Amino acid sequence: MFFDFGIKDIIDIFLVALMLYYIYRLMKESRSLNVFIGILVFIVVWLFVSQVLEMRLLGSMLDKLVSVGVIGLIVLFQEEIRKFLYQLGAHQRFKAITRFFTTGKSQVEEEDKQTIIPIVMACMSMSKSKVGALIVIERSVPLDDIVTTGELLDANVSQRLIENIFFKNSPLHDGAMIISKKRIKAAGCILPVSHDMDIPKELGLRHRAAMGISQDSDAIAVVVSEETGRITAAIKGQFYLRLSAEELESLLAKEMA
Repeated sequence: MFFDFGIKDIIDIFLVALMLYYIYRLMKESRSLNVFIGILVFIVVWLFVSQVLEMRLLGSMLDKLVSVGVIGLIVLFQEEIRKFLYQLGAHQRFKAITRFFTTGKSQVEEEDKQTIIPIVMACMSMSKSKVGALIVIERSVPLDDIVTTGELLDANVSQRLIENIFFKNSPLHDGAMIISKKRIKAAGCILPVSHDMDIPKELGLRHRAAMGISQDSDAIAVVVSEETGRITAAIKGQFYLRLSAEELESLLAKEMA
């Protein structure tokens, strides 16, 4: 039986390794890596006791613990599991297939352009005047919980409206603007702040909030610094610093495609 090893077994091992790799990466991003390692150690001990040593009493106790532990892990890591499933459904190939059956490519590009241009123009104008701004563009992961923390607007994306919201005397200028489905859904929203120690010290709270939302979702966060006027984008936990108008437009067009 040991030498009865076929192509199905190779595929089986590969799929298990791939699943463990994605779980490892997800746990690492959520700073739960030690918990993941502890779970792996427990599984190895459980298999060794029940399958190799064949200890019936201890093995049955561990079996019961595993059956209950699965429910506990689902409750404990519900946010990570939710994020993983969203990321799986948001994969570029799945999105491409969905768009192929729903809307033509040229129409989608034109709709994206109508959203991108006002954002870019507003950011450039605010950059010159050194007006701080934080704009979050929702993609496949819903930001309904973030939207409820601010003031609901549901307005068309326009350069003048963006600039008015982030005007220094505006009551909503301190929070984040959420753009969803090519409309401004809310402003003055509160974002999760990243506590990543690798973020440069010269970047302020707006940048940490942009990094936080980009780590918790697949959203695009655009920041205009109030101190320097520089434009920064945060995507998937990565900063794109000192963007020009052309670079920002190109980046948004690529990520929203």
